[in-house]
Amino acid sequence: MSYSNKDEQKLLNHEEYEAVKSAHHPAIYDLDKDGLRNLALRLESYRGKAKTLARQKRREAKGKSEARGKSFPGTAEQPAKRKQVFAQALKRVKKERARLYNLEARSANVEAAHRALALHRASQFVHHPEAGPSASPGQKAKSGAPKRVRTPGSKVGSILKANARAQAKRDHRPN
Repeated sequence: MSYSNKDEQKLLNHEEYEAVKSAHHPAIYDLDKDGLRNLALRLESYRGKAKTLARQKRREAKGKSEARGKSFPGTAEQPAKRKQVFAQALKRVKKERARLYNLEARSANVEAAHRALALHRASQFVHHPEAGPSASPGQKAKSGAPKRVRTPGSKVGSILKANARAQAKRDHRPN
């Protein structure tokens, strides 16, 4: 359930109301990244405090716990409403932070795409350097036939001898 500004003002003290008020529509756009982060931290602490108090009041109502500190006026309903107000404000702040992050990411992607397009277009125009005062010697001539791999004679003889020995073993085998 959402609360009107008047309801929020009734539920909260002045300091808390100022924090929640700055999380509403026109004021939230005036904050930068650091301001949003600080506001989120303040709202989280307020919400945590209200959450703890609401839980304590519920426990007192059930009879599971003694009253904490001095007696706090009201039932568990009042701190629960305050917690909801802080949670809604925090939700608005987080949504705005996400919107700013996405906007930055999108602008970075657009800039990268523009740079890539410029590089691509520049690479399509082939740059031919001007000829100097004298021509270059040109391409080197290839040498004659491909290089022949030479096997040493000692290696050739040993392979032939190994083959002859293997054949001799096969010939002397009993059938």
